[in-house]
Amino acid sequence: MEKPKHHIFVCSSSRVNGEPKGVCSRKEASQLIQYLESELNDRGMEEVMVTNTGCMKLCDHGPVMVIYPEGYWYGNVNEEAIDQILDALEEGKAATDLLLM
Repeated sequence: MEKPKHHIFVCSSSRVNGEPKGVCSRKEASQLIQYLESELNDRGMEEVMVTNTGCMKLCDHGPVMVIYPEGYWYGNVNEEAIDQILDALEEGKAATDLLLM
């Protein structure tokens, strides 16, 4: 596998033992990850890797998604937000209206 152009981390609030807890988990982060993977596939964005994470400590903004190497932090992510974020990423920029930081 080649080094990905972008690496997207999605908070799923899982704990070290794998137990799903927290805001992102309750807000269906696992379904968002599936939607994100499907959208990436539909768009032919093979150069993007997706990883689910434990808590990112931004529960007030969950679900949270981070894109590296750009360092874009997004909160309150839903399917509509994912579409906007991927549109912007394809254009080489951030979805500024959705950025946390």
